[in-house]
Amino acid sequence: MSGFAVRRAAAGGLGSAPGPRPATRRLLRRLEEPGADFPRIVARAKRQPDLIPALTAGFVSASAPVRFGSAKTLSLLAAERPELVYPYFDFFLQQLDGRNSILRWNAARTLACLAPADRENKLEAALDKYLSPIPGPQMIAAANAIGWASTIALAKPRLANRIARAILGVSHAVYRTDECRNVAIGHAILSLSRFYGLITDKKAVLRFVRAQLENPRPATRAKALRFLGKHAGAGGAAQC
Repeated sequence: MSGFAVRRAAAGGLGSAPGPRPATRRLLRRLEEPGADFPRIVARAKRQPDLIPALTAGFVSASAPVRFGSAKTLSLLAAERPELVYPYFDFFLQQLDGRNSILRWNAARTLACLAPADRENKLEAALDKYLSPIPGPQMIAAANAIGWASTIALAKPRLANRIARAILGVSHAVYRTDECRNVAIGHAILSLSRFYGLITDKKAVLRFVRAQLENPRPATRAKALRFLGKHAGAGGAAQC
């Protein structure tokens, strides 16, 4: 669905009177409330999927609570009912190029949550773009992609090896500091652990993780130890 169509739909549909529908106005008011009740908002969107265009239109709202609340609501909705959000896959893919980092990160999360509903294999075609933050230069964007990529791998096992290879590339990533890379490596260890049972080249993963036993960041060393305690002792065949 195009951005223009989304905005028109949020305003009440083609040929309708100007201004949002009452249901849309109520939804936007709830997003602007301090301490917005997101479980309640998501539950309503599940009952009324015709409100989803209003949430996608919220990405360009002048109101920050509406922008970020819309993004959070759609991520949560995609996690619970991916089939309802999947028709807007292309919209979220476009958000990966957006200017606002929080909206980009939320879009990455939403796309990963759509994997179980991806009958058209759009994620496979978009995977290189999805994983492109890993080499740098933004560590938070890389960590976000690394973490949510495991969700894609679990939903689409045929992509597991491709995702694992991209994640292993974090060893050579260039971020602002070496410490940033050590943080990202910790995220990589956690992500790889989640879908380790789906990875063919387990030796490459184990080499990567064992190398982190000498990582200067204590938290990353600890993640490596936990990974090896869980996976290495079972001949590389442990469950995720």
